[in-house]
Amino acid sequence: MRSHLLNDTTAEQYRRSVTDGVERVAAKLATTDRPFTGITVDALAPRIDGIDLDQPLHDTTAVLDELEDVYLRDAIYFHHPRYLAHLNCPVVIPAVLGEAVLSAVNSSLDTWDQSAGGTLIERKLIDWTTDRIGLGPAADGVFTSGGTQSNLQALLLAREEAKSNDLADLRIFASEVSHFSVKKSAKLLGLGQDAVVSIPVDHDKRMQTVALARELERCAQDGLVPMAVVATAGTTDFGSIDPLPEIAELCEQFGTWMHVDAAYGCGLLASLKHRDRISGIERADSVTVDYHKSFFQPVSSSAVLVRDAATLRHATYHAEYLNPRRMVEERIPNQVDKSLQTTRRFDALKLWMTLRTMGADGIGQLFDEVCDLAREGWKLIAADPRFDVVVEPSLSTLVFRYIPSAVTDPAEIDRANLYARKALFASGDAIVAGTKVGGRHYLKFTLLNPETQASDIAAVLDLIAGHAEQYLGESLDRAS
Repeated sequence: MRSHLLNDTTAEQYRRSVTDGVERVAAKLATTDRPFTGITVDALAPRIDGIDLDQPLHDTTAVLDELEDVYLRDAIYFHHPRYLAHLNCPVVIPAVLGEAVLSAVNSSLDTWDQSAGGTLIERKLIDWTTDRIGLGPAADGVFTSGGTQSNLQALLLAREEAKSNDLADLRIFASEVSHFSVKKSAKLLGLGQDAVVSIPVDHDKRMQTVALARELERCAQDGLVPMAVVATAGTTDFGSIDPLPEIAELCEQFGTWMHVDAAYGCGLLASLKHRDRISGIERADSVTVDYHKSFFQPVSSSAVLVRDAATLRHATYHAEYLNPRRMVEERIPNQVDKSLQTTRRFDALKLWMTLRTMGADGIGQLFDEVCDLAREGWKLIAADPRFDVVVEPSLSTLVFRYIPSAVTDPAEIDRANLYARKALFASGDAIVAGTKVGGRHYLKFTLLNPETQASDIAAVLDLIAGHAEQYLGESLDRAS
C-alpha cells in the first residue's frame, strides 16, 4: 500500500494519475452542453448505494471510470452559461492550478513550522485586501472556510469588544434580508433568540437607516447593549448594498461595532467601473469577503478582515505543543493565533496564483461584465409583460416571477412559478434559484458567469414561461 503514498519514489505515478483525472475533467468541460443532466435522487442513489467501500478497485483508472458513472456525468457544472442559480462562480485556471499545488504539498496554515512561505503569502494577501478596503495600517485578518465562518468570527470579536457582563443584554442589528448566518452566529455565540433585531428595508432592499437609528435609540433607552450592526454589501437574494456611509455614522454615534458582510459584493474591490457602490466600507470594524463568490476562486476561499489587529486576540489560545506564548515574543508568525480553525488549508495560494497571473484588473473586469449583464437582463425582464421583476440590480442578481395574463389567483401563480423552476431543473436545460418576496414565490438569476449572454437570459425566460404555461394549462384541464 505504500505505493499510493505521494513521495519521491511515486512522483511519476502521481503525474500519470493526476494527468488522467485532469484529462477526464477537461473532456467533460469541453463536451458539456447543459448545466445538468436532470437525474433524480431516486435514479442516482442506487448507483452509489451499490458500491462496497470495503472492496477497493486497486486501480485509479477503474476508479475514474466508476467516478464518471456516479459523479462526473451528472455533476452540476457551474461553468455552463445557463447555470443561473446560486452564488457559484466559474473558476479561473490559475486558481485551479493553485488548488492542485496546495493539495499535493498539503501545507497546514496554522503554524509557521507547517507552512513557512505559505504563512507569508496568506499575510500578504490579507494586507492586499485590507488596503483595497481602506481599513488602515493597523488592519489584519485571516482566511476562513466561507462567509458563514467569517461572519461568526466577526461577531465573536464584536461580542468580546462589547464587554457586557450579561449576554442577554446584547443586540445585533441586521436588515430583514441579511444572510441567515447572522442569526445562526448569534445562537452559536450564546445570545438570546431576540438578540438579532431585524431592520426593515426600502424598495431597493437596502436597510432603512431611519429605522436602524430608531432601534439603536430604543436599545439604549432599554438599557441594552448595541453589540454590532451588520451591513450587507450584496444580499444573497437581491444583491442589494446597504447605505454604508450612513450606517457608519450611526455606529460611530452609538459606539457600535460595524461589520460589513461583503461576501458577495467584495468583487467591487477589484472593479474598474463600480467601486463607488461600496463607498463607506472603509469605515467598518470588520469585513467578510468571499473570493469564491466574486473573485472566481474555487471553494473555499474567504477571509475576515478587521480594522484593529488587536481585536483578533479574542480568538487566540496558546498550546505548548503548537503555538506557545514565547513564539509571540520571538515574532514567529502563527496564523492559528488569529483563526477559529486549527488545521487549515492553504486556500490563499489560489488567489495568489490568480493575482500573479491575471492581476486585480483582470478579476475586476470579469466582475464588471456580470454586473453589466445583470443590468441588461433587468431591462429584458422589465420590458417583458410575462414577468414582474423586483428591483434594479446593484450587483448581478435578478429576482422576478412569471405573471400569466389569464390567471389572477396569487397562490396559483406561486404554484406555476414553483413548477417552472422544478421542471427546468428536471430538464437540465438551465438552473435557476428561488426565493420568497412578500410571502410570494419568486425566481432568481444569480449571474456570475461572464460567458452568459443576454441571449441566454432571454432563452431561459422563454423556457420558464413555457413550463409555467404548461402547468397552468394542465391545471385548467384538471379543474374542468
